[in-house]
Amino acid sequence: MAARVVCCCLPVPAGAAASSSSSPPNLKGTNKSREHTRIGRRNYNPKDGRRGKPISKEEAMKELIEVVSMVTKTKPDNFSPHIAEQTDDYVRVEYESPIFGFSFLHGYSTVQFVDDVEFWFPPGNKAIVQYRSASRSGFVDFNANKKRVKELRLALQRKGWASESNL
Repeated sequence: MAARVVCCCLPVPAGAAASSSSSPPNLKGTNKSREHTRIGRRNYNPKDGRRGKPISKEEAMKELIEVVSMVTKTKPDNFSPHIAEQTDDYVRVEYESPIFGFSFLHGYSTVQFVDDVEFWFPPGNKAIVQYRSASRSGFVDFNANKKRVKELRLALQRKGWASESNL
């Protein structure tokens, strides 16, 4: 049975449920593309008290959606994001590249790349969000995922979020 990469780097059997309260989402990707995937965790109620009053998971989800929308305006990579899926513990954002066109002798073809950024709020009392950003197209993304995650991370940090140890 084939396995897929999940946000915490553990394989989940292909065909598993996309999201539930007891298991991480079945994220798109393969072991082959793992090296071009950015994975991390953020704490929306860090222990250092930078936020002041702690917020709920629901409030953190709202802040996350707001940040995704805000980073849309800055577009560090000119990809256009849209929320493709959202549940009470999971958000998947698809980032689409500008359309590239080129000619093959007598024809004209277009190519558009899509990257996925996924956020998962694991069950339990910890104020953690796990995230993953990966290119669907394979091996070269010209650091688009790295730049995108950095912009998202910095925007969340300005709202009081903090980094957790990497997975």
